[in-house]
Amino acid sequence: MQKDTRELFGKQNLVWMGVGALLMIAGILLMAGGKSSDPNTFIDQEVYSVRRITWSPLLIVAGLAMEVYAIMCKSRS
Repeated sequence: MQKDTRELFGKQNLVWMGVGALLMIAGILLMAGGKSSDPNTFIDQEVYSVRRITWSPLLIVAGLAMEVYAIMCKSRS
């Protein structure tokens, strides 16, 4: 009886997974920060910026979608 030696994910799948992981990491890094030097003041422009409210979640969702695609697409090997 011969064993099936195919890998679960091919090279193309792993590349797409890496791209998705990089997108999610970029989204998390864009969301970071916003600390005020004075804890008694609240600067809403830093916390509610377009970068943190719009771009960061979009990059994270795009990374998650890329991961789903990488898992679901059929390997060409």
